[in-house]
Amino acid sequence: MAGGWERAREERERQAGPVTDWLVQELAPKPGDVVLELAAGQGDVGFAVAAFLGGSGRLISSDFSAAMLEIARRRGADLGLANIEYRELDAEDLDLEEASVDGVVCRWGYMLMPNPAIALGETRRVLRRGGRLAFAVWGSGELNPWISVAGRILVAHGHMPPPDPAEPGMFALANKEDLWALVEDAGFEHVQVDDVPVRNDYDDVDEYVRRSNELGGMFARAWAAAPEDQREAMRDELFDAFEPYAVNGGYEVPGLAICVLAS
Repeated sequence: MAGGWERAREERERQAGPVTDWLVQELAPKPGDVVLELAAGQGDVGFAVAAFLGGSGRLISSDFSAAMLEIARRRGADLGLANIEYRELDAEDLDLEEASVDGVVCRWGYMLMPNPAIALGETRRVLRRGGRLAFAVWGSGELNPWISVAGRILVAHGHMPPPDPAEPGMFALANKEDLWALVEDAGFEHVQVDDVPVRNDYDDVDEYVRRSNELGGMFARAWAAAPEDQREAMRDELFDAFEPYAVNGGYEVPGLAICVLAS
Protein backbone atom coordinates (compact mmCIF):
# COMPACT_ATOMS: atom_id res chain seq x y z
CA MET A 1 0.00 0.00 0.00
CA ALA A 2 2.92 2.36 0.62
CA GLY A 3 3.40 3.41 -3.02
CA GLY A 4 -0.25 4.34 -3.47
CA TRP A 5 -0.32 6.24 -0.20
CA GLU A 6 2.71 8.25 -1.31
CA ARG A 7 1.05 9.17 -4.61
CA ALA A 8 -2.15 10.19 -2.82
CA ARG A 9 -0.42 12.04 0.02
CA GLU A 10 -1.60 15.55 -0.83
CA GLU A 11 -5.23 14.47 -1.19
CA ARG A 12 -5.10 12.50 2.06
CA GLU A 13 -3.49 15.33 4.01
CA ARG A 14 -6.05 17.81 2.73
CA GLN A 15 -8.81 15.54 4.03
CA ALA A 16 -6.97 14.92 7.30
CA GLY A 17 -6.13 18.58 7.96
CA PRO A 18 -8.71 19.22 10.74
CA VAL A 19 -7.61 16.07 12.58
CA THR A 20 -3.91 16.88 12.27
CA ASP A 21 -4.56 20.41 13.56
CA TRP A 22 -6.45 19.03 16.59
CA LEU A 23 -3.74 16.53 17.43
CA VAL A 24 -0.91 19.06 17.27
CA GLN A 25 -2.83 21.69 19.21
CA GLU A 26 -3.89 19.36 22.00
CA LEU A 27 -0.53 17.63 22.27
CA ALA A 28 0.96 21.11 22.76
CA PRO A 29 4.59 20.20 21.95
CA LYS A 30 7.25 22.61 23.12
CA PRO A 31 10.99 23.13 22.54
CA GLY A 32 13.10 20.39 24.07
CA ASP A 33 10.35 17.76 24.13
CA VAL A 34 10.87 14.21 22.90
CA VAL A 35 7.74 13.13 20.99
CA LEU A 36 6.98 9.67 19.63
CA GLU A 37 4.72 9.26 16.61
CA LEU A 38 3.18 5.79 16.30
CA ALA A 39 1.92 4.40 12.98
CA ALA A 40 3.49 7.46 11.37
CA GLY A 41 2.89 6.33 7.80
CA GLN A 42 4.34 9.10 5.66
CA GLY A 43 5.15 11.13 8.77
CA ASP A 44 3.06 14.26 8.21
CA VAL A 45 1.59 14.56 11.70
CA GLY A 46 4.98 14.10 13.30
CA PHE A 47 6.54 16.64 10.96
CA ALA A 48 3.94 19.19 12.07
CA VAL A 49 4.88 18.41 15.68
CA ALA A 50 8.63 18.60 14.95
CA ALA A 51 8.30 22.25 13.99
CA PHE A 52 7.60 23.04 17.68
CA LEU A 53 10.42 20.98 19.20
CA GLY A 54 13.36 23.19 18.27
CA GLY A 55 16.94 22.06 17.99
CA SER A 56 16.97 20.64 21.50
CA GLY A 57 13.88 18.50 20.97
CA ARG A 58 13.45 15.29 19.01
CA LEU A 59 10.71 13.47 17.11
CA ILE A 60 10.79 9.68 16.93
CA SER A 61 8.91 8.89 13.73
CA SER A 62 7.94 5.22 13.91
CA ASP A 63 5.93 2.69 11.97
CA PHE A 64 5.55 -1.09 11.86
CA SER A 65 6.04 -0.94 8.07
CA ALA A 66 9.58 -0.42 6.79
CA ALA A 67 8.18 0.74 3.43
CA MET A 68 6.08 3.46 5.06
CA LEU A 69 9.02 4.52 7.20
CA GLU A 70 11.18 4.92 4.10
CA ILE A 71 8.62 7.31 2.63
CA ALA A 72 8.65 9.31 5.87
CA ARG A 73 12.45 9.42 5.82
CA ARG A 74 12.43 10.81 2.27
CA ARG A 75 9.76 13.35 3.16
CA GLY A 76 11.70 14.52 6.19
CA ALA A 77 14.85 14.94 4.12
CA ASP A 78 12.96 16.90 1.47
CA LEU A 79 11.63 19.20 4.20
CA GLY A 80 15.11 19.68 5.67
CA LEU A 81 14.10 18.39 9.11
CA ALA A 82 17.07 17.46 11.26
CA ASN A 83 15.50 16.75 14.66
CA ILE A 84 13.96 13.39 13.68
CA GLU A 85 14.89 9.80 14.45
CA TYR A 86 13.22 7.13 12.30
CA ARG A 87 12.45 3.83 14.02
CA GLU A 88 10.71 0.64 12.90
CA LEU A 89 8.68 -0.09 16.03
CA ASP A 90 5.88 -2.41 17.06
CA ALA A 91 3.40 -0.31 19.08
CA GLU A 92 2.48 -3.37 21.15
CA ASP A 93 6.12 -4.00 22.15
CA LEU A 94 7.95 -0.68 22.06
CA ASP A 95 11.72 -0.91 22.07
CA LEU A 96 11.96 2.23 24.20
CA GLU A 97 12.84 2.84 27.82
CA GLU A 98 10.16 3.47 30.41
CA ALA A 99 9.28 7.16 30.89
CA SER A 100 11.47 8.22 27.98
CA VAL A 101 9.19 10.52 25.94
CA ASP A 102 7.18 13.66 26.71
CA GLY A 103 4.40 13.08 24.20
CA VAL A 104 2.91 10.49 21.85
CA VAL A 105 0.81 11.17 18.76
CA CYS A 106 -1.00 8.63 16.60
CA ARG A 107 -3.43 9.36 13.78
CA TRP A 108 -5.67 6.43 12.80
CA GLY A 109 -3.31 3.74 14.06
CA TYR A 110 -4.62 2.12 17.25
CA MET A 111 -7.82 0.83 15.56
CA LEU A 112 -5.71 -1.20 13.10
CA MET A 113 -3.54 -2.83 15.75
CA PRO A 114 -4.28 -6.46 16.76
CA ASN A 115 -4.44 -5.53 20.45
CA PRO A 116 -4.94 -1.79 21.05
CA ALA A 117 -5.18 -2.34 24.81
CA ILE A 118 -1.60 -3.64 24.87
CA ALA A 119 -0.47 -0.80 22.58
CA LEU A 120 -2.05 1.82 24.84
CA GLY A 121 -0.40 0.20 27.86
CA GLU A 122 2.97 0.39 26.12
CA THR A 123 2.28 4.03 25.26
CA ARG A 124 1.58 4.79 28.92
CA ARG A 125 4.78 2.97 29.93
CA VAL A 126 7.08 5.08 27.74
CA LEU A 127 5.44 8.41 28.63
CA ARG A 128 7.00 10.51 31.35
CA ARG A 129 4.89 11.71 34.26
CA GLY A 130 2.61 14.45 32.97
CA GLY A 131 3.21 13.41 29.35
CA ARG A 132 0.39 13.57 26.84
CA LEU A 133 -1.04 11.19 24.29
CA ALA A 134 -3.07 12.63 21.40
CA PHE A 135 -4.62 10.17 18.98
CA ALA A 136 -7.45 9.77 16.49
CA VAL A 137 -9.65 6.89 15.37
CA TRP A 138 -12.65 6.84 13.03
CA GLY A 139 -16.21 7.14 14.26
CA SER A 140 -18.89 4.65 13.20
CA GLY A 141 -19.59 3.60 9.63
CA GLU A 142 -22.86 5.50 9.66
CA LEU A 143 -20.91 8.72 10.30
CA ASN A 144 -18.28 7.85 7.67
CA PRO A 145 -20.16 6.98 4.47
CA TRP A 146 -17.04 7.76 2.44
CA ILE A 147 -15.68 4.48 3.83
CA SER A 148 -18.72 2.41 4.68
CA VAL A 149 -20.86 2.85 1.54
CA ALA A 150 -18.35 1.12 -0.74
CA GLY A 151 -17.76 -1.59 1.85
CA ARG A 152 -21.46 -2.42 2.04
CA ILE A 153 -21.70 -2.63 -1.74
CA LEU A 154 -18.67 -4.92 -2.02
CA VAL A 155 -20.04 -7.16 0.74
CA ALA A 156 -23.47 -7.31 -0.94
CA HIS A 157 -21.84 -8.45 -4.20
CA GLY A 158 -19.82 -11.11 -2.40
CA HIS A 159 -16.40 -9.53 -3.00
CA MET A 160 -15.66 -8.81 0.66
CA PRO A 161 -16.62 -10.65 3.85
CA PRO A 162 -18.81 -8.79 6.34
CA PRO A 163 -16.65 -6.92 8.86
CA ASP A 164 -15.91 -8.72 12.12
CA PRO A 165 -16.32 -6.28 15.07
CA ALA A 166 -13.72 -8.25 17.01
CA GLU A 167 -11.04 -7.76 14.35
CA PRO A 168 -8.85 -4.67 13.74
CA GLY A 169 -10.45 -2.28 11.28
CA MET A 170 -11.52 1.24 10.47
CA PHE A 171 -14.40 1.21 12.97
CA ALA A 172 -12.93 -1.08 15.63
CA LEU A 173 -12.70 1.74 18.23
CA ALA A 174 -15.75 3.75 17.17
CA ASN A 175 -17.68 3.23 20.42
CA LYS A 176 -16.76 6.21 22.62
CA GLU A 177 -17.64 4.59 25.94
CA ASP A 178 -15.56 1.53 25.17
CA LEU A 179 -12.73 3.70 23.87
CA TRP A 180 -12.75 5.85 27.02
CA ALA A 181 -12.61 2.73 29.20
CA LEU A 182 -9.78 1.29 27.10
CA VAL A 183 -7.69 4.43 27.61
CA GLU A 184 -8.35 4.55 31.35
CA ASP A 185 -7.57 0.84 31.72
CA ALA A 186 -4.17 1.54 30.14
CA GLY A 187 -3.35 3.78 33.13
CA PHE A 188 -4.32 7.24 31.90
CA GLU A 189 -6.08 9.36 34.52
CA HIS A 190 -7.30 12.33 32.49
CA VAL A 191 -9.17 11.70 29.23
CA GLN A 192 -10.75 14.14 26.77
CA VAL A 193 -12.75 12.94 23.74
CA ASP A 194 -13.81 15.26 20.90
CA ASP A 195 -15.56 14.79 17.56
CA VAL A 196 -13.68 16.26 14.60
CA PRO A 197 -15.57 16.35 11.27
CA VAL A 198 -13.72 15.83 8.00
CA ARG A 199 -14.89 16.39 4.44
CA ASN A 200 -14.14 14.27 1.40
CA ASP A 201 -14.51 15.94 -2.00
CA TYR A 202 -14.83 13.97 -5.23
CA ASP A 203 -15.50 15.24 -8.75
CA ASP A 204 -17.41 12.06 -9.58
CA VAL A 205 -17.73 8.36 -8.75
CA ASP A 206 -14.80 7.48 -11.02
CA GLU A 207 -12.54 9.73 -8.95
CA TYR A 208 -13.77 8.04 -5.77
CA VAL A 209 -12.94 4.62 -7.23
CA ARG A 210 -9.55 5.81 -8.50
CA ARG A 211 -8.51 7.28 -5.16
CA SER A 212 -9.78 4.26 -3.21
CA ASN A 213 -7.86 1.91 -5.51
CA GLU A 214 -4.72 4.02 -5.28
CA LEU A 215 -4.66 3.71 -1.49
CA GLY A 216 -4.63 -0.07 -1.81
CA GLY A 217 -5.97 -2.27 0.93
CA MET A 218 -9.11 -4.38 0.93
CA PHE A 219 -11.11 -2.13 -1.42
CA ALA A 220 -8.44 -2.25 -4.12
CA ARG A 221 -8.07 -6.03 -3.91
CA ALA A 222 -11.82 -6.65 -3.95
CA TRP A 223 -12.47 -4.18 -6.79
CA ALA A 224 -9.69 -5.63 -8.94
CA ALA A 225 -11.00 -9.16 -8.41
CA ALA A 226 -14.55 -8.31 -9.50
CA PRO A 227 -15.56 -8.95 -13.14
CA GLU A 228 -15.99 -5.84 -15.27
CA ASP A 229 -19.78 -6.16 -15.46
CA GLN A 230 -20.00 -6.25 -11.66
CA ARG A 231 -17.69 -3.27 -11.36
CA GLU A 232 -20.05 -1.33 -13.64
CA ALA A 233 -23.03 -2.38 -11.52
CA MET A 234 -21.22 -1.30 -8.36
CA ARG A 235 -20.35 2.07 -9.94
CA ASP A 236 -24.06 2.61 -10.54
CA GLU A 237 -24.81 1.73 -6.92
CA LEU A 238 -22.12 4.14 -5.70
CA PHE A 239 -23.65 6.85 -7.89
CA ASP A 240 -27.05 6.31 -6.24
CA ALA A 241 -25.57 6.07 -2.73
CA PHE A 242 -23.62 9.32 -3.11
CA GLU A 243 -26.54 11.27 -4.53
CA PRO A 244 -27.45 12.79 -1.11
CA TYR A 245 -23.95 14.31 -1.01
CA ALA A 246 -24.04 15.91 -4.48
CA VAL A 247 -22.87 19.56 -4.59
CA ASN A 248 -21.67 21.77 -7.45
CA GLY A 249 -21.36 18.91 -9.91
CA GLY A 250 -19.40 16.69 -7.54
CA TYR A 251 -19.73 15.19 -4.08
CA GLU A 252 -18.92 16.23 -0.52
CA VAL A 253 -19.09 13.05 1.52
CA PRO A 254 -18.90 13.58 5.30
CA GLY A 255 -16.68 11.82 7.79
CA LEU A 256 -16.09 11.98 11.53
CA ALA A 257 -12.96 11.26 13.52
CA ILE A 258 -12.89 10.68 17.27
CA CYS A 259 -9.92 12.49 18.78
CA VAL A 260 -8.59 11.67 22.24
CA LEU A 261 -6.23 13.49 24.58
CA ALA A 262 -4.98 11.47 27.55
CA SER A 263 -2.47 12.01 30.32
